Amino acid sequence: MSENNIKSSIDISREKIHWDQDISYGDYLELDTLLSSQNIRSGSHDEMMFIIIHQASELWMKLCIHELSSAMEKLKADEIGPAMKMIARIARIQEQLIHSWNILSTMTPKDYMSFRDSLGQSSGFQSYQYRIIEFSLGNKNAAMIKAHTGHPKRFEAVKGALEAPSLYDLTLQLLARRGFDIPKSHTERDWSAPYVASDLVEAAWLEVYKQGDDHWDLYEWAEKLVDLEHRFQTWRFSHMKTVERIIGYRRGTGGTAGVHYLKKALDLRFFPELWNVRTAL
Repeated sequence: MSENNIKSSIDISREKIHWDQDISYGDYLELDTLLSSQNIRSGSHDEMMFIIIHQASELWMKLCIHELSSAMEKLKADEIGPAMKMIARIARIQEQLIHSWNILSTMTPKDYMSFRDSLGQSSGFQSYQYRIIEFSLGNKNAAMIKAHTGHPKRFEAVKGALEAPSLYDLTLQLLARRGFDIPKSHTERDWSAPYVASDLVEAAWLEVYKQGDDHWDLYEWAEKLVDLEHRFQTWRFSHMKTVERIIGYRRGTGGTAGVHYLKKALDLRFFPELWNVRTAL
């Protein structure tokens, strides 16, 4: 190609661009507010990345909650198709959350220690949106809401998720409505209590998997849940390995045992019978 044919700019003279907008891109997205929210507390170069990674993750989690809440409402109304679409979208959001750890892992231990004191006792453990997602998926632990008692609105939001049926609770109610033998202990219970696996629930899922052609939407829904949990565990694992890489086995800023605490979370299951049934098939 001749150098004379290489263009250095685009001719916009014929474009019908709205130079005077009724609402601008920056106004619609409230960019002035958004981009002024990165308040560096130290002189460290890397603190900017640390803040943006966590702020972006909170925005993605807000979208997760938006989709998850709607999916749960659809499930209550037996609209499993739209619910699956929303869960599939969450899976794409989870990919972004997982990749965020790859960016954060470019920070060395020395980089992190240059601003760690600026965090004080703040910690991802205190993320109320993360706790809402975890509770909504079924990992109920009433003790966790203590971290939010100093913020009434956040506390009420987390408490609401704790006391409401989880996505899995609603799924089991759907199975019961479809005629499966789901015990009342699992369809009418204290929603704030930790879920306990049931042989009858596992038997119901076994029938769904063995008779997949007859229960196709339930079979597909089950796989959507497995995919959701798989990605959540991948996120947890990536989090743990990133923390291990950067701070080793130091105690977390929020007071947890750091990596040791994060490793324990890898043993938690949201939908235990869906994993157990794979051995039984």
